[in-house]
Amino acid sequence: MGAPTDFTTQATRSNAPWQTIGVIGGGFMGLVVAQRLASRGHAVTVLERDTQLGGLATYHQYGPFFWDRFYHCILPSDTHLLGFLKEVGLEEQLRWVRTRTGYYVNGQSYSMSGNGDFVRFPLVNLWGKIRLAFTVLYCSRINDWRQLENITVEDWLVKTCGRSTYEKFWRPLLLAKLGEHYRRVSAVFIWTYIKRLFSARDTAVQKEHLGYVSGGYKTILERTAESVHFAGGEIATGVTVKHISSCAKGGVWVDDDRGRAHFDKVIFTSPTNVLQNVAAPGLVKIDGSNTVEYLGVVCMVLVTRKPFDPYYVVNIADSRIPFTGLIGMSNLVSLQETAGRYLTYLPKYVLSDDALLRKPDEEIQAMFFAGLRLMFPEMKMEDIESVHINRAVKVQPLQVLNYSALVPQVATGNADFFVLNTAQFVNCTLNNNEVVRLVDEFLTKHERQFASHGDSTHGKTEPYALQS
Repeated sequence: MGAPTDFTTQATRSNAPWQTIGVIGGGFMGLVVAQRLASRGHAVTVLERDTQLGGLATYHQYGPFFWDRFYHCILPSDTHLLGFLKEVGLEEQLRWVRTRTGYYVNGQSYSMSGNGDFVRFPLVNLWGKIRLAFTVLYCSRINDWRQLENITVEDWLVKTCGRSTYEKFWRPLLLAKLGEHYRRVSAVFIWTYIKRLFSARDTAVQKEHLGYVSGGYKTILERTAESVHFAGGEIATGVTVKHISSCAKGGVWVDDDRGRAHFDKVIFTSPTNVLQNVAAPGLVKIDGSNTVEYLGVVCMVLVTRKPFDPYYVVNIADSRIPFTGLIGMSNLVSLQETAGRYLTYLPKYVLSDDALLRKPDEEIQAMFFAGLRLMFPEMKMEDIESVHINRAVKVQPLQVLNYSALVPQVATGNADFFVLNTAQFVNCTLNNNEVVRLVDEFLTKHERQFASHGDSTHGKTEPYALQS
């Protein structure tokens, strides 16, 4: 985890009447909100069902080293996440690397790492390239995403870059990432994708710069937990919340498999479907949650003695390949982080009820290795040290037409109970910069509620106050 952090600049609990706050869920969002509140002096307790913190941001042991279970990187424009890392003392452990991007189609990989590569790309003619460049630039400068919600991604891309360029460049990518479901997805999907990745490019030299923290998210999660503990907070893992209910005298009761606890405030950061199972009648009112479709992911991770190619990410536009992309983590992360081994992620995104998520590891390995042999016929199995299959059933919502109208609207029947989770993302991809941003906006909006007991609003209940 590096050198010890000096947390003496953070607020510690004094004789002031701070509140007891329960945070349900120890994913990255739950830990960030716990750190924020504990550093202000509140008595925070985090309750996490799994034995390991982090949720989708958690880590995995790949033989002789630990790294992220699913692939993550940090962009120079991730100002919220970068500010958080500085606050918990990890700024000096940030590493920035110039990376490359590939595009695989028709059995061949092409570099798409700079303007020269783009000009030489053989599958699109000169006029098509001009329109494609315009599409990316135009999309990156759109600020009002709502104008894209009522047009499909296919119609919008055909309109901006032309049918031929769409069929040769964009449609294969959409098929690889979303399957036939892309036909129902709005243009917000491609807007969020382009807007985030465009910010990784250094406009002066037209090269991509991406970052990571030494030690990966294991370091980030452990440092965040350390910050919570230093401020007097508690974190309990392996704890299943059974029931959440209002207390007649104010605050909230939380029953878990260890017993019952009372909190002045409770913040629920787990998925909405979990909330429906544990909330007492009248505590919350949820509208729209049953209409949202989620994407899940199956990710095969390889630890190898040799790299597959020089790219951090290869976007795959070949229907014969069963995975969405190829992420060469070791083209971003130093080999010192991975014990001299190369780490490669092969994700496949599907709807959360897709049978692929329930297939045995052996079947997934056989399917994915068949695709790898098509891409890399020279691949030798003896160069592969280990294979790991990781799954997540709900990664992010499928952004269908007018998705924002389908987002679960959660209203609480208790002013001391709050809901804060990723279902509230409507105009962004799920990434940890957005997680920190959402937490900070939530705490700013509810600043009075998280003041001292002396605040006049404490302990009062209001009928179904809308949460956002």
